[in-house]
Amino acid sequence: MKRRSLILAALPLLATPRLARSGPPVLPDAAEFPQLRAIALWRDGREIAARGYGGFDPDRPTNIKSASKSIVSALAGIAIARGVFSGPDQGVAALLRADLPPDPDPRMARLTLGHLLSMQAGLERQSGPNYGAWVASRNWVRAALAAPFVADPGAGMLYSTASTHLVSAMLTWASGRSTLQLARDWLDIPGFRITAWDCDPQGIYLGGNQMAMSTRSLLAFGAAYAAGGQGVIPPDWIAQSWQPRTRSIFNGEEYGYGWFISRIGGRPVRYGWGYGGQMIYVFPGSAPVAIAMTSDPDQPSARTGYRTQLHALAGRLVAAL
Repeated sequence: MKRRSLILAALPLLATPRLARSGPPVLPDAAEFPQLRAIALWRDGREIAARGYGGFDPDRPTNIKSASKSIVSALAGIAIARGVFSGPDQGVAALLRADLPPDPDPRMARLTLGHLLSMQAGLERQSGPNYGAWVASRNWVRAALAAPFVADPGAGMLYSTASTHLVSAMLTWASGRSTLQLARDWLDIPGFRITAWDCDPQGIYLGGNQMAMSTRSLLAFGAAYAAGGQGVIPPDWIAQSWQPRTRSIFNGEEYGYGWFISRIGGRPVRYGWGYGGQMIYVFPGSAPVAIAMTSDPDQPSARTGYRTQLHALAGRLVAAL
């Protein structure tokens, strides 16, 4: 289910557009993809190109969908550095005790922050066919915690937006501030701005979905990772986030804390991916590159092969830089 709720009302709130930079000759070729909205590229400490397609521009906010899971992961890492969480082994039940079911499965006591971020909670998935019923529930946190365990915590990947929503709830309860307030305070990255973000019925911001920002804002976030954290994201958390924890059953790629781990264009890459083709690519190394792409958030990207086409486009772009 694709929710078209509060977030769409904020999309006309545009930043003052800046002139798009031409960049590599590959950029005009990207117009062949009708779903594509904008691309922005970073290298050598600065944005080197940005371009919009189909009437969109890189400053126009759009729903980045599950690419926001990488942002929730960054907030979790900063929370650890600030002492809000004890570490990736922070227990879930200790912080969300008030929302646990009356007689929780004993495995709930073993569930950690790290399990949620790596999609290894073991709880029944609340994405895919279960997403609609989950977001229609009166209390999303309680519904997520009441889901049955179908595997042990730490077992294989069970991709679920409910897992990162529980991280958002943990951040809220542990800090006493909303996740949006934390993002605006902690992610002090030039050019980064969340323009809208949906909440659950209790006011918890939806961890890992329904977040709006511009393509340039998404690029600024990825560039912070490419630049080693920019004094905002702890470098050791970047390393931990990019350490393989599990493997996706959907595409076979490795997954860390909110990041897919793969190779594109012959180079190692870490990327966040949202429904429809919302992509943030970070190519680490001695000459790091970040690439942000946004697309129509109401069209599929995996089963149609569009995501694979975007990967190929990213490979061509990084090769041209």
